Amino acid sequence: MDLSIYDNSDFDRGAPRWKDAVWILVRLLFFQNAFPWPSPWRCALLRMFGAKIGRGVVIRTNVNISFPWRLTIADHVWIGEDVGILTLAPVTIESNVCISQRAYLCTGSHDFRRKDFKLRVAPITVRSGSWIAAASFIAPGIEIGSGAVISAGSVVFENVAPKTIVRGNPAMAVPKIP
Repeated sequence: MDLSIYDNSDFDRGAPRWKDAVWILVRLLFFQNAFPWPSPWRCALLRMFGAKIGRGVVIRTNVNISFPWRLTIADHVWIGEDVGILTLAPVTIESNVCISQRAYLCTGSHDFRRKDFKLRVAPITVRSGSWIAAASFIAPGIEIGSGAVISAGSVVFENVAPKTIVRGNPAMAVPKIP
C-alpha cells in the first residue's frame, strides 16, 4: 500500500460538517467520559442527532458512537461501558440485545490489496435476543442472528446463525447449550 495516494473524498459522512462537529462536542461531554449521565438523556441526545432509539435503552459510560444518524436501536437494549460503534455504514440493533463492555461494532475497513488502501464500509445488524459479550469484535457486513451468543473476546468475520453460540478468533460455532 501507498498511503500517500489514499483518498477518502468520496466517503459520505451522512450529515453536514457542522452537525458532525457539534456531535463530536456532545459525544465528548455526554458519552465518552466516566460521568454516569442518565440513559434517557443519552437516548434523547442520540435522537436529536438522527438516531432511531426505542424504549428502555440503557447506555453506560464511555460509549463511542461515530455517526448517530446511521444508528437504529430497538426496545430494551443494553450497551455497556467502553463500547465502540463505528457507524460508517448503518448499524441496526434489534430488541432485547445486550452489548457488553468493550465490544466493538466496526462497519469500516480498508482493502489492503489495493495500493490506495481504499475504504470499504458495510452495515451491521444484530437481531433480537442476542448477546455480544465483553471485548468482542464484529466486522463490517455481519449479521448476528436472533438469540445468538458471541462469547467474550470473540472476533466475528462471518454471519452468525440464529440461536448459535460462537467463540474464539476467528469465531466458530460451539455445541449448543440447553
